Amino acid sequence: MTDATGVVEPDTGTEQERAQDDERETSQAGKKEIKAKKYARELERLHVELVRLQEWVKYKGLKICVIFEGRDGAGKGGTIKAITERVSPRVFRVVALPAPTPREKSQMYVQRYLPHLPAAGEVVIFDRSWYNRAGVERVMGFCSEDDVKAFLRAVPLVERAIVDSGIILLKYWLEVSPEEQTRRLEGRIEDGRKIWKLSGMDVDSYGRWYDYSRARDEMFAASDTPYAPWYVARSDDKRRARLNIIAHLLGKVPYKTAPREKVKLPKRQKAHGYREPDYPYKYVDEQH
Repeated sequence: MTDATGVVEPDTGTEQERAQDDERETSQAGKKEIKAKKYARELERLHVELVRLQEWVKYKGLKICVIFEGRDGAGKGGTIKAITERVSPRVFRVVALPAPTPREKSQMYVQRYLPHLPAAGEVVIFDRSWYNRAGVERVMGFCSEDDVKAFLRAVPLVERAIVDSGIILLKYWLEVSPEEQTRRLEGRIEDGRKIWKLSGMDVDSYGRWYDYSRARDEMFAASDTPYAPWYVARSDDKRRARLNIIAHLLGKVPYKTAPREKVKLPKRQKAHGYREPDYPYKYVDEQH
């Protein structure tokens, strides 16, 4: 979908949903939500900068690790999609690990995450990370309190080693209000495009708001360090949150325009007698 300026607008749902989005106000600093056209224009500008960053990362061999954490429905997936939709998946890699296998459960806790850390010329984005231990695993009883205490003691040391190895580590927590979380989770129940986002775990954890709050607070106290700080983004307005996070990320990685030769397309070769074959191609039905 494009507007009069030719800017491609992201698909934000049905016309009714877009109208509701544009009319609904958010409590986030008393601001109205950003409308779709303004969001699309600003996102396009940021996408250009993300591509510049990508080329600089490859040119300089930078290693960047970005962690996204937050409550269910806070907008982690949508933010990651906004970051990655115009860049190369060979440079920007998204890591979203499934539940650990029996073998992985027997390992040192952070061990299964370490192989996914970036090499030179890569940006790795974790959609949830080793902080599962301090959040969902703790709240849902998948580990003991002793396990959590040991993790919170160790994680600053692990992240110190990560940073000392030359990796730029950025940690984002998306904070959503109880009311907006409820609205988003309820919206997944009957939406055929979103039902995969609503797991039994999400339903079970929904009622444990303050358990998650206590776990978050203790996690921040232990792991919000000068060399690996937590950055909190208010995400009741999902569009504004995405733009703010991308702009913040770009500001945390010094980059320039990488050298690049000017591209000029060569002349296309002549047919030299080639003819299209009379072959019964099986074309896709044109239903649209």
